[in-house]
Order: sequence, then structure tokens, then C-alpha cells
Amino acid sequence: MQILFNKPYITGKELYYISRAHEMGRLAGDGDFTANCHHWMEQNSGCSRALLTHSCTAALEMAALLLNIQPGDEVIMPSYTFVSTANAFVLRGAIPIFVDIRPDTLNINEKRIEAAITFRTKAIVPVHYAGVACEMDEIMAIARKHDLFVVEDAAQGVMSKYKGRALGGIGDLGAYSFHETKNVISGEGGALLVNRPDFVRQAEIIREKGTDRSRFFRGEVDKYTWQSAGSSFLPGELIAAFLWAQLQEAESITQTRLSAWNYYHELLAPLEALGLLRRPIIPTECQHNAHMYYILLPEQKDRQSVMDGLKAQQINTVFHYVPLHSSPAGQQLGRVHGNMTNTDALSAQLIRLPLWIGISQTQQERVCSILDNLLMNP
Repeated sequence: MQILFNKPYITGKELYYISRAHEMGRLAGDGDFTANCHHWMEQNSGCSRALLTHSCTAALEMAALLLNIQPGDEVIMPSYTFVSTANAFVLRGAIPIFVDIRPDTLNINEKRIEAAITFRTKAIVPVHYAGVACEMDEIMAIARKHDLFVVEDAAQGVMSKYKGRALGGIGDLGAYSFHETKNVISGEGGALLVNRPDFVRQAEIIREKGTDRSRFFRGEVDKYTWQSAGSSFLPGELIAAFLWAQLQEAESITQTRLSAWNYYHELLAPLEALGLLRRPIIPTECQHNAHMYYILLPEQKDRQSVMDGLKAQQINTVFHYVPLHSSPAGQQLGRVHGNMTNTDALSAQLIRLPLWIGISQTQQERVCSILDNLLMNP
């Protein structure tokens, strides 16, 4: 009777591709399967260059190196995000500037960004929460007006779009995650999308430990040498082989998840009509990927009691981020601009429901029935 919160999906081709990589004798990074993944992401996003990394965290760290982030630089971002969004820039000595989120999508409030810009601001990092796009047109306009870089944290955004454009492919740089909790997975893994052609060569150098090894393997130079600061950001070929099986099924994975997401949305409409919860809001210009289904409880409702009630019925739910501005490191290393009213309130009201490929409608009905009992009969 237990309903898991998440269950990694296997397409069925992963082990075959891994065995093929072994047969070809190429287990280090940048083999044929890596090339397949790069091509898929470049075609899907329209980016100038896609580069697999061993995590989305690594992709964000590459972005900070590529933008030459220096100590004292400021980077504007939401507080309601995973620690890697901030850590990647803190490692270069930058100061995260936290601004509030929108009440509808829980994405960075684009109306709060411009007031947070100072002469030290170097970049804006929108985070596409739950695979729902930030208001990218306005964010890009602000960035161009003030000569700032935009790094999309699209960790949750593979297969999502904004006005027909793939998330991760709109800003100067984008970062994907293929962690096992995401829709398309490789266990651990990520990618940097380079959307500016003039950044491609340096991005390859940074990824290859600061060398021009990629150019050497393409026959563009007769030897490779140390060119700049960099690190080892490549995943092994076995990771890429696993990921290739997933990317081939990315469209069907997305559609299956959307079906489950839509069924939750239908089942929970009556509770929203009674004011007992709020369902996710998807703006019309956003095509999301059903990365998660969450509910927002009324402020006066004790979230932990609801989660405990679900757990007692063997239904596993989770809350999400503790806002970075309220964390010990956030208070020490970052700075808040303006009030954080939505961030503080909504982060304490959110519950993520079980959603994975294979969850049955009967299981979803059980989740919603028990949730109904808990909210209707406090």
C-alpha cells in the first residue's frame, strides 16, 4: 500500500548502451554516446554548444568560471532554490543577492530584479521552478539594458518551453540536471548549454581542465596544453550511455508525466474551490514538463500535521527548499534585497505529492482522498 514519492524510470535500453560503450573500449568522457547526447541537446534547445557535465552543480560552476566571476561581484537570484545556484558563484567570491519570488509560479519576481542591480552586479540567475519558465523576455531585456549576463538554472526544465523556446536555451548560458530525481536521468549528471558562439571555445577549455584537448581531438591543433583555469567536469561514457537511452524517450517520458500531473490537477480542483489548497499555476506562455506536482496549503494550516497524516497512510510526500536567505550560509555569504514575503510564506506552505512514471490513477486517487480527509476534517 506504500506510495513512494519518487521512483527512477528506466527505459530498457540503458544496460544495452552501457555494454556497447564497454565493447567500444571508451569509458572516459567525450565518446560516441556523449556526442549523441550533445547533438540531441543542441537540436532540442538551439544552443551553440551543449557540454555534458557530472552534475548540474558542475554546469553552474562552469558558468561562473566562464563569466569570469570575481570576488565582490554580485549575482541576482531567488532565495527559493537549491544551494548549488548560489554555491557556484560563492566559490568564485561572488555575493548572491536574493530577491523575492512571484506568488503564482514561485519563480523569481522579474519586477524585483532591476531595483537590486548595482555597479557590482555581474549576472542574473533565473531558476525555472518545477519546470515552469520564468518571465524570460523581461529578464533578458533587463540584462541587456544593464549589460549583465543571464544564466538559466534549468535543472528542472528539460523539455519545458517558454513561448516555444526550450528552457536553458534563452539566456547566455543554461544548466540542466539529470539527477535521478529529475524527469530524464543518468543517476548523477548535468549539462551546460552555451548559447553564445563566442563562449564555446572557452567553455570547452574550462571543461577539459583548462586545456584545449577538445580542439586536439578534432585535429585543430597538433598538441594540447594548459590554456586557462579549469577543472574536470566531464562525466564518464557509461553515464552518457545511460543518458542517451533516456533522451531518446524524452518526449514520451514528458507526455506520460503530464498525464499524471493533469490527473492530480483534475482531482484536486474541488479542494481548491473550497479554499483548502492552491494548485500550481501555469502561465499560458509556459509549456511545462510535469517535473513535480505540488500543493500550497492555507497559511493557517499546519503543514507538518498534513504530511504526518499522509505518512501514517504510507504516502510519502516532501516539502522543498528552505529559503537560502534564512540559512546560516545564506545569511553569512549572501544579501537580501527588498522583502521576502512570498518566499517566506509559500516555502512553508508547499507539499510535493508523489509523481513518477508508473504511478497509477488508483494511487493518485488514494493520495487525493486521504488529503481530502485531512483537510476537510482537521
